[in-house]
Amino acid sequence: MSEFVLEMRNITKRFPGVLALNNVQLTLRPGEVHCLLGENGAGKSTLMKILAGAQPMDSGEILLSGTPTVIQSPYHAQQLGISMIYQEFNLSPYLSVAENIFLGREPRIGATPFINWSKMYQDARDVLERIRVKLDVRRPVNELSVAQQQMVEIAKAISFNSKIIVMDEPSATLTDHELAALFDLIRNLRRQGIGILYISHRLEEIFEMGNRATIMRDGTYVGTHNVADLTRDEIIRM
Repeated sequence: MSEFVLEMRNITKRFPGVLALNNVQLTLRPGEVHCLLGENGAGKSTLMKILAGAQPMDSGEILLSGTPTVIQSPYHAQQLGISMIYQEFNLSPYLSVAENIFLGREPRIGATPFINWSKMYQDARDVLERIRVKLDVRRPVNELSVAQQQMVEIAKAISFNSKIIVMDEPSATLTDHELAALFDLIRNLRRQGIGILYISHRLEEIFEMGNRATIMRDGTYVGTHNVADLTRDEIIRM
């Protein structure tokens, strides 16, 4: 059994006239917050799009819990337990919290096409309770704060039984109080054995939440280190 829930080995991706990724490495352990660092254009987003099944790689290998895996599409990635939470949320603003969590997967009444609303509301409450978030599951998401909408996205990921959650600049629009709530939620996810890939330009967050950090520069792999062994100046230099 592999110690890693995810291994990305020698990932290479070319676009016309550009070598976007050149033999990049990334690993993730269960219950770990692994920070992915690099300037804009370092290749972080391209690497995550490959993991999410949104783009194919040209060469390399992806292993999930030690098993070589070809991720064929974003839907396939979700089925494999990989969820992406982007800066721009993928929510339907006029639908309720519960409808957004189970959109396209609504429980039905027997063999009928009718939605079992009471079960969906209860299932949504159960998911939110698992991550210790209190929200009215009947409330439209356009009435929620940005931080609350982010919690709905995380709840949706949990409802897929995700083993890997990618958070892309999750703190960009949060207040200090909301950021503290997000960090508490991330700690809770870690205790449940979920591996988190955390992308941020804010180094203070890396030292607050990160276990390990992988640094990228110009589409290349610079290195992976325990956050506790790094200084701010070393990260900037790499």
